[in-house]
Amino acid sequence: MAHPPTAPKRPAALLARLAGRAPAPPGPRVLLVATATSVAALLTLAALTVALDVLLLIPPLAASMALVTGAPALPLAQPRSVVGGQLLSALTGFAVLALLGPGLWSAALAGGLALGVMALARAPHSPAAATAVIVAVDAPPPVSFLALLLPATVVLVLAGTVGARLSGRPYPAYWW
Repeated sequence: MAHPPTAPKRPAALLARLAGRAPAPPGPRVLLVATATSVAALLTLAALTVALDVLLLIPPLAASMALVTGAPALPLAQPRSVVGGQLLSALTGFAVLALLGPGLWSAALAGGLALGVMALARAPHSPAAATAVIVAVDAPPPVSFLALLLPATVVLVLAGTVGARLSGRPYPAYWW
């Protein structure tokens, strides 16, 4: 007689199996502060977008904020990588744009090249590859785009620093 598969006897055992080896989420205070910090930083960028009538909140910056507040110890989340990676990726996007013009192929090339440029500069920041893609597809004015991208990334780093202090977590691990 065949026996049905045995199920875990406790819900905790089932949850442990489902979680696998993923790290435990941070405590409630850290999670609340990280979420509030992310919301505040992105709302700041949205408010500045409305006040200045220029786009400051782009999707790669939301992804950057996720790294800064969700994984503040990673090299990808450090100020050098957030600010430098975003700027280097935008510049890479503009270089590809100048050579090939806007389009899907340019965007793919810019995104891939941006990853290499960031690695060479020791400023890895994966969300920034999407900034290169946006530049190569949309062809924004270079000076104004870069002039807006820099303060937007600084807002994210400053918000992350304040949020880390409030939650008791170290950030940044290093500035440069």
